[in-house]
Amino acid sequence: MMRVWTLSLLFLLCGSAVAASVVAKGSPGTAVVILLAFVLIAGLNSPLVFPRSIPAAEAVRRSAADGRPVVYWRPGCAYCLRLRTRLGRRARQLYWVDIWRDPAGAAAVRAVNDGNETVPTVVVAGQPHVNPDPAWVREQLSRSA
Repeated sequence: MMRVWTLSLLFLLCGSAVAASVVAKGSPGTAVVILLAFVLIAGLNSPLVFPRSIPAAEAVRRSAADGRPVVYWRPGCAYCLRLRTRLGRRARQLYWVDIWRDPAGAAAVRAVNDGNETVPTVVVAGQPHVNPDPAWVREQLSRSA
């Protein structure tokens, strides 16, 4: 559980250290701006930005029933964040599986990526697609609706 928050906590700690250093040099206004930037980066890399993850088995079962894509992701992945932000509100219609929380999800990703945990891996109708274009994912989502 703690592993998914590690990157966010690291950004917060680094931001606090940098801000403290800037305050010590006599620039509290700059320190506030720096700290806010680090808090924003930490938030974007946290699990809070993504829809609630579900177990891989449940995602596959639901996808088989309604045809919506399954997205395997992990916190701190810039490509996952890009996909999530470019999908906007439609991202909540997908089934998201955090591979750091779900060993079965990580195994599914490794099985289709030559043993690598390459994310985002989007599975549509049983076919995996590694780091697909967000516009293509939106199109697949429209087809399943």
